[in-house]
Order: sequence, then C-alpha cells, then structure tokens
Amino acid sequence: MSIEWGQLHAWVNRVEEAWNQNKALLRSESVDTFLFEETLERLKEQLQNDGEPTEIGELAEHLYEEWARLFSEQTEAGGSNGMRRPVPIGGHRLPPLPYPYEALEPYIDREIMRLHHQKHHQSYVEGLNKAEKEMERARRTNHFQLIKHWEREAAFNGAGHYLHSIFWEVMSPHGGGEPKGELRRQIERDFGSFARFKNHFSQAAEKVEGVGWAILVWAPRAHRLEILQAEFHQNLSQQDAIPLLPLDVWEHAYYLQYKNERKDYIENWWNVVNWDAVEKRYNAAKQLRWTPY
Repeated sequence: MSIEWGQLHAWVNRVEEAWNQNKALLRSESVDTFLFEETLERLKEQLQNDGEPTEIGELAEHLYEEWARLFSEQTEAGGSNGMRRPVPIGGHRLPPLPYPYEALEPYIDREIMRLHHQKHHQSYVEGLNKAEKEMERARRTNHFQLIKHWEREAAFNGAGHYLHSIFWEVMSPHGGGEPKGELRRQIERDFGSFARFKNHFSQAAEKVEGVGWAILVWAPRAHRLEILQAEFHQNLSQQDAIPLLPLDVWEHAYYLQYKNERKDYIENWWNVVNWDAVEKRYNAAKQLRWTPY
C-alpha cells in the first residue's frame, strides 16, 4: 500500500463509501466483517482527534489488509451448503476492486484505474445484462430475428466482463517478483524458464493487433500452460482454455499515463502481478484434465 499522508482522509472516505455499498452483500455471504469495521472506526477516530502518526499508519495498513481479505473471502464464499449462487439472467454486477484506485501507483495511475473500473468495466456488465435479457425474451416469444446481434453482444461484453474480473484479482500493490511453487515449475516445464515465459508473454501483449489482451491459460486438453492473444475480448480465443493471467492492452488501460508506449506499460505491469492469485487459479484449473489429443 502506498498512500501519501495528505491523501489518507480521502482514501478512508472512499473505503467507507465502498463498504457502505457492499456490506449487505458481504454479510449475506457470511464473510466475517468485524475486524474491518472495528479498524475503520478506530482509524476514523484517530484521524478526527489528530492521533499519533505511527498508530494511524499502522491502522491504515491494517485496514487495507482487512479490505483485501474481505473481498478475497467474498470471492471464495458460497451460499448454503457451500454452493455458490448462480447469477440470474441479466443480473451480473461490477465486482469491487480489492484495493483502492491509487494502490497500484506509480505503475498504474489512480485515474486510469477509476475510469477503467467504473466506466469501461461497468459498460461491459451492462452490455452483457442487456444481451442476456434480450435473448431470454427471444426464447420466450420465439422471435429470433436479432439473435445474431445479441449473441455477438453477449460474446463481446461477457468476455470483457469476465476477463476484467480476473484482471483486477491478479494485480496487487504487493505484487511483482516471480511465481513460486508448482506454478513456477509448470511455467519452467512448458516454456523452458520463467525468463522465456515472461519474454513470450510481453511480446504477445505488445503485438496484439489493435486492442485486446495477452492471456496465460491452462489448456485442459493439452495438460499444459499456453499464451494466447485476444483481439477485442473474444476474438482469437481457444474455447477450451481457462484464463489464469490476463493483461489488458486496450488503450484505455494505459493511454492516460503511457500515451502510445504500450511496451513501457507492459514492462511496468509486471511489478503489480499478484502471483499468489495466479497460483490459486492455476491450482483450481489444473484439476480439469480432458483426455489429451
């Protein structure tokens, strides 16, 4: 976490606002919010009373850690009997970020993160919901004249929503470095070394034609990791692959800060990769193994 002292009041206000928007959902999914609420109140009290800077700093760090924990547990939490509730048709929601908008600075600017999350990702959620509702109406009325259009809208906006939801999770202000454990060994088996993997991934991201993504995926049929490009969100996809680590190279992801220097953005992005989150996705994905052909 990296927040200037003068920005602390504003950051706490944004955290409290996001908490008020999401607390009902978190509580409904049995996520333990007690420590977060207690820390938030203590930090607000210390700020109001001009408390000891060291204690305020420690409380701010603890609040950040609790904030990240809440949404990690919310992601993993299930409904009754451990079953995750399905999203109703047209009921997708914008997921909250597990960190403040400024948390990835200096590598990704706060305003980029705010616009990217609140505007661009939100538009994909709305587009997907619209497409799903229109296709449900077509099934109900047996009118399929526009089905080609709505299927395209669902593919574009659905892929955009799902990839962005992963994208936020696989970045962290405490990220960077290199993967460890079984994920590291799998990367070395499939790409020769981490350095070769990183170079391949960076080159794929830099050379996406137009706008799109570079994505590290698990291929259940091949039983190995692969690197794919996606134009827009959905084109050039391999349908059987499971995304583990996506990098957004649409211009809205970097242009305000890096202008047309996509390569610089990619190089700096490695400093915020959350390898723990990538490994968690890998450990779940590798359980799916089809008969290899």
